[in-house]
Amino acid sequence: MFNYLLPFLGMTGLVLVSVLWLQPRWLFSIATLIVPGVIYFAKTDKPIIALTIDDGPDAETTPKILEILRHHEARATFFVISSRIEGNELLIQEMVDYRHELGNHMTEDKPSFKLLPQEFEVEFLKADTILSKFAKPRWLRPAAGWPRNSMVKTAHKYYYQVALGSIFPFDTLIPSSWFAQKHILFNVRPGAIVVLHDHGLWGKRTASTLERILPELYRRGYRVVTLSEPTPLKQAESID
Repeated sequence: MFNYLLPFLGMTGLVLVSVLWLQPRWLFSIATLIVPGVIYFAKTDKPIIALTIDDGPDAETTPKILEILRHHEARATFFVISSRIEGNELLIQEMVDYRHELGNHMTEDKPSFKLLPQEFEVEFLKADTILSKFAKPRWLRPAAGWPRNSMVKTAHKYYYQVALGSIFPFDTLIPSSWFAQKHILFNVRPGAIVVLHDHGLWGKRTASTLERILPELYRRGYRVVTLSEPTPLKQAESID
């Protein structure tokens, strides 16, 4: 019996690996049917991609990332964890000064889906209050992803939009900048939203990844921008 299952299991594993590597857009289209209102990519034919960087700031790694972006004239949306801002205020101001965009990534690096809706709203607003001292954020990325309808409802209530991404090179799971580079460059398409991470070793790998992929993306004719350029922010209506 087990011998008959082996080909099926092997094929299933191959399909799973292919989906994880290719991250096809039809998969995200299905996800939006389950939780409407989440943006995974921008619908555009223009050669632009949105770069998003989660979990900063970090006093050691964020300056290097900002330096690389400035050198290549690239822009990013930084999804900031508000509890990490204290002591790093100058880095947040530098992001704003160089026309990067701030996004709300909640107060702590803990899975948002574990919070009750009321708890989520409290933490969301706490982060919003801190970030708004520098620039008014309009993008939310729940910590650890996995959005719920109640999160989208809360975001729209305060005129935010929820954004995840269409290219995630597993940089929090696979400790290889080389893998991240290959994955991004293989999957890049107009309107893609790339998700990378700052803080500690993640931030060091992100700096290495950006140093290598940005020249190649420009060679291919892409511009690297904030979320609001390929996905113009429309005023979200409150969801009852």
